[in-house]
Amino acid sequence: MTAHPISETMASLMPRAKAELTELVAFQSVADPAQFPKSECEAAAAWVADALRAEDFQDVALLDTPDGTQSVYGFLPGPAGAPTVLLYAHYDVQPPLDESAWISPPFELTEREGRWFGRGAADCKGGFIMHLLALRALKANGGVPVSVKVIAEGSEEQGTGGLERYAEAHPELLAADTIVIGDTGNFRVGLPTVTATLRGMTMLRVTLDTLEGNLHSGQFGGAAPDALAAMIQLLASLRAEDGTTTVDGLTTDAEWDGLQYPQSDFRKDAKVLDGVELIGTGTVADRIWARPAVTVIGIDCPPVVGATPSLQASARAQISLRVPPGQDAAEATKLLTAHLKAHAPWGARVSVEQVGQGQAFRADTSSPAYTSMAQAMEAAYPGEKMQTSGMGGSIPLCNTLAALYPEAEILLIGLSEPEAQIHAVNESVSPEELERLSVAEALFLQNYAKSKRS
Repeated sequence: MTAHPISETMASLMPRAKAELTELVAFQSVADPAQFPKSECEAAAAWVADALRAEDFQDVALLDTPDGTQSVYGFLPGPAGAPTVLLYAHYDVQPPLDESAWISPPFELTEREGRWFGRGAADCKGGFIMHLLALRALKANGGVPVSVKVIAEGSEEQGTGGLERYAEAHPELLAADTIVIGDTGNFRVGLPTVTATLRGMTMLRVTLDTLEGNLHSGQFGGAAPDALAAMIQLLASLRAEDGTTTVDGLTTDAEWDGLQYPQSDFRKDAKVLDGVELIGTGTVADRIWARPAVTVIGIDCPPVVGATPSLQASARAQISLRVPPGQDAAEATKLLTAHLKAHAPWGARVSVEQVGQGQAFRADTSSPAYTSMAQAMEAAYPGEKMQTSGMGGSIPLCNTLAALYPEAEILLIGLSEPEAQIHAVNESVSPEELERLSVAEALFLQNYAKSKRS
């Protein structure tokens, strides 16, 4: 079978793609100035803007969003009367966590075992490179048949809503006929997948205070209320014995009726240790795509090294709650806040601060754009048909875009398949997936343009 010209072109573009992803991964663009300098995000934004200008994008701009970060915008005009497609990615990344646990430095793209390792390689700097590759391949094969808007967000991982608020204040900026969100992933390497649903999220910080100051545990322990012990008891109230999320008033029994996720595959993908049970009830797909899930993502407490025999006067934790489609994130925030206040033991003083929030999303998979994408993916992945799955993560911008542009079709694809280990140490991207998904996106833009002309 003769290779499609787009595929042949894409193969020739991959060395440049690796060099560019190496440059982009090198920016320590964690959108939290308490962890990394803001200048790292600003430098990454400038790199993205320069890349768009080099591809002849017009109106390239660094947008100062309300949360103090920058999103990068550009517009590439297409043929007269052509539809407009918005391509989304984000250049900010999760912190690297324990850098000593990385086999290679997190901000140095390193090739190993057929994959490219580095923070953001898959989530989602690789997604921006995917967009560039698709456009370059089209330019080399007759031109880009649609008008293209690109938006690269600067604070997606923080969930602070900067781009959402900016888009609401400038609704004309991101208007498009179809939107391709390049921030999800295939169900498995080599299995082309679009994501039909995303869980929403809410992020809260809870602080417990019990004493005016720390006390000697020998002199006062056993009667004086320890804030850290109170916090442990409070956090334990968020889960049943089997691990099911238990927030008062929150529904936890919804079922997923699409593509299923075998437990054996999930255990392997999640690297669950032998003998350790999965948590929750129902199918794996129920648990990760259709039901809420609470996670304690941080606790402020004394480290083991240097610990003293003291009762803690205050304790703080950060809690993430994933909210499935069909449940309102704002209502979930209220329920979680009320639960935390109601279950704090011993009359401990409770304060709750909302850090971030985003609604769940459900795509219309019957839209014409999905037909164009299915055809493109089948061509990019010979012998495979496009699958539709859910995703447990959150992309708050999706609901904002759906509300602003109710007629727009929204598709979610990307590089974050299970082996990518996004948000964990040793994140990586498959260069083969990058190449094939870039081919799929290019073919989709061709197919979509033809469908709008017919």
